[in-house]
Amino acid sequence: MENILKQLPQKAKEAESENKKFFAKLKKKPPKHLDSLMQELHEEEFRRTDCLTCANCCKTTGPLFTDKDIERISKHFRMKPQQFIETYLRIDEDKDYVLQSVPCTFLGADNYCSIYDVRPKACREFPHTDRKKFQQISNLTMKNVAICPAAFNIVEEMKRLLNK
Repeated sequence: MENILKQLPQKAKEAESENKKFFAKLKKKPPKHLDSLMQELHEEEFRRTDCLTCANCCKTTGPLFTDKDIERISKHFRMKPQQFIETYLRIDEDKDYVLQSVPCTFLGADNYCSIYDVRPKACREFPHTDRKKFQQISNLTMKNVAICPAAFNIVEEMKRLLNK
């Protein structure tokens, strides 16, 4: 996995212009079956991929925390939401709550998440490759293929299938 993660940013960079063109085309005219195809590709990839051997998303980026996330996680810690915010979060340039630092504070040395059952929505849904109307999140997907080997594989397979 370490080797794959070392090569991933370069591979994503090499595929970037092809991906941009592909996503632009996809946005203009998404296939009728895109949502079901993405669901299928996502499930297939995650039968092969064990996130615990990677956790690159947790090591290199931080999720956005919604008000609901903050409420749920602070309750888990038996803290007031404001105390949780002051302890773990900061406001970024987009005025969103994010972690004060990465790697994620809640990631263990074994790649397990200490708040897995109450983790933020952004973490539960990452890498967002099974989302409905997938074509609407192409900018996010372009970022995720450089972070997540599974997202990279899903996009490559999607291009192969739809460019036939």
